[in-house]
Amino acid sequence: MGRPHCMARCPGWTMTPPRNVVKIAIQMRDAIPQLIQLDQAKPLAAVLKEVCDAWSLTHSERYALQFADGHRRYITENNRAEIKNGSILCLSTAPDLEAEQLFGGLQSDSREGRREALRHLVPLASDMTFAREVISRNGLQRLGTIIEDGDDLGEVLALSLRAFLELMEHGVVSWETLSIPFVRKVVCYVNMNLMDASVPPLALGLLESVTLSSPALGQLVKSEVPLDRLLVHLQVMNQQLQTKAMALLTALLQGASPVERKHMLDYLWQRNLRQFIYKNIIHSAAPMGDEMAHHLYVLQALTLGLLEPRMRTPLDPYSQEQREQLQVLRQAAFEVEGESSGTGLSADRRRSLCAREFRKLGFSNSNPAQDLERVPPGLLALDNMLYFSRNAPSAYSRFVLENSSREDKHECPFARGSIQLTVLLCELLHVGEPCSETAQDFSPMFFGQDQSFHELFCVGIQLLNKTWKEMRATQEDFDKVMQVVREQLARTLALKPTSLELFRTKVNALTYGEVLRLRQTERLHQEGTLAPPILELREKLKPELMGLIRQQRLLRLCEGTLFRKISSRRRQDKLWFCCLSPNHKLLQYGDMEEGASPPTLESLPEQLPVADMRALLTGKDCPHVREKGSGKQNKDLYELAFSISYDRGEEEAYLNFIAPSKREFYLWTDGLSALLGSPMSSEQTRLDLEQLLTMETKLRLLELENVPIPEQPPPVPPPPTNFNFCYDCSIAEP
Repeated sequence: MGRPHCMARCPGWTMTPPRNVVKIAIQMRDAIPQLIQLDQAKPLAAVLKEVCDAWSLTHSERYALQFADGHRRYITENNRAEIKNGSILCLSTAPDLEAEQLFGGLQSDSREGRREALRHLVPLASDMTFAREVISRNGLQRLGTIIEDGDDLGEVLALSLRAFLELMEHGVVSWETLSIPFVRKVVCYVNMNLMDASVPPLALGLLESVTLSSPALGQLVKSEVPLDRLLVHLQVMNQQLQTKAMALLTALLQGASPVERKHMLDYLWQRNLRQFIYKNIIHSAAPMGDEMAHHLYVLQALTLGLLEPRMRTPLDPYSQEQREQLQVLRQAAFEVEGESSGTGLSADRRRSLCAREFRKLGFSNSNPAQDLERVPPGLLALDNMLYFSRNAPSAYSRFVLENSSREDKHECPFARGSIQLTVLLCELLHVGEPCSETAQDFSPMFFGQDQSFHELFCVGIQLLNKTWKEMRATQEDFDKVMQVVREQLARTLALKPTSLELFRTKVNALTYGEVLRLRQTERLHQEGTLAPPILELREKLKPELMGLIRQQRLLRLCEGTLFRKISSRRRQDKLWFCCLSPNHKLLQYGDMEEGASPPTLESLPEQLPVADMRALLTGKDCPHVREKGSGKQNKDLYELAFSISYDRGEEEAYLNFIAPSKREFYLWTDGLSALLGSPMSSEQTRLDLEQLLTMETKLRLLELENVPIPEQPPPVPPPPTNFNFCYDCSIAEP
């Protein structure tokens, strides 16, 4: 806060400088800071020479300017437009000389010398300018040698792995260029015990990047890292280590073929991975991080993806095994005494009896194979029906016999309902769809139950029968009943119940009457009252309530949000925080570590004046998602992306965001629109305005409850013939 006062006392600073001139401070150790007016049109070399001359320093080419705050990035001709009025820079060694000096330290025979060089290298490695200098001097090869030698399994190795990861993140060198001996050495660090606690997460993170970026090296990692070793890391009560182990596990599963993936998942379930995740990660006392939530979503999606081949395979009428399965299903429902006792029936009699029983079972055709030729759900529907008949035989028999005794038009068809319910569950659980890059929408119930898909079907098919009776449905109402069942399942899944029993309880409590009540409530919330006087009242209330929403959005921006950086290659671990200053004049932002407490305004190094903001971009118009493909896995990325275009010198620049959730996307785009003077047009604003209007209208009309409001105002009566009834105040009372 003292910086503006210092500038105000400097002579010659009272006049507004030209647009390409900014007022800044430059620091140097053991020297008095300089306050200068930086001409952005002047070459950086000339600016550096003037700064060095003021401090009587020779050889200005040996120096460079850095931002004093944050990660101390070097100033180049490409990023100099980021320098704003009031910025504080520092004079430091030029990046090429700094890289040369640190490279010499890395080659030192002294372990202490290498340690000091690495300690200075790690914080600078995130800067692209410095990273290019290090890479051009074979710095990555030298770091690789230190990692391969493994002379020090403590701090030196941890710093080397961290620096290597930071340098590779810039994308200057491809992960596919790594040597097999190097990857095997990193694998050794994952497989070893008794090491510095910071080493395994870094080694796991490096192998994850290798697996995602290089199929060939990914196969090497899969063959060298036993699944049991990853399970050991997952069982360590260290969130960072658990997250990195889960990240490598999901990367290996994604890179495996369908057959290999099935074998891997079968083995993991046999080793009780599901139970461990449910007890020690989902129900851990510590809150789950976004990264772990994403990896659990991926693990759930890959496991459900194993059902896709059955879902897309129609029943083969010539398959003896599948015909026998259909007969098992029929016999479990209708035990014919003649069959069970071994007494034979004629072929025609048997065929007629089977056809009738398959009809009673709810198949649309006397030959059930014709019903199961539809894909999806294909054979998955048959698997579900068999699972239900074998694991809940009483409920299965009760379902079939109960509907067999009803009038024909009120029968709930078991087979037809099972086929449609299987399709519905595949849609709700996104079976067979590609994994999203950012989604975190996993179901805790999935990890709390073996055979979760089939168990969910068992709950759903009994729910179908219950809802059918509540609706008193006939065969013509089948589609309507399935719509209600879809709504019941979707609403309950959205609550994220933690167990199957809790899901069963909640979904059974959501009766058909409750669904109708919820629909009516939502319809009233959406439509409101249509009487003209009420509409007029609502219109008068809107400006005040929109001002209230605007105030709430700006307060939310002042609180700030933690955003995640997403690259075009993979999901990143890096986070950054952005907030609006209390006076609504600056957006302040900067990088931060996961798990750290929200930073203070003073600790955020970057600033964007609201006055420099030009426009708000969303979705595919954003520059950071424009180059990405149009696949389904990127749809949610488009829906959460937004950017701010602003003036940076004479050029247009962008500040890019990926919102952590749809709600945060709405809040931030609304707040930024308010700052830009644009209307807040998000879905969340519409819902909030509707809710506030409904509440305020009800409060205003509280005294008129049960009083009908006319469509038109009553007519104004004509004026009286005379006004003699008026009171004359001039006459005094006796």
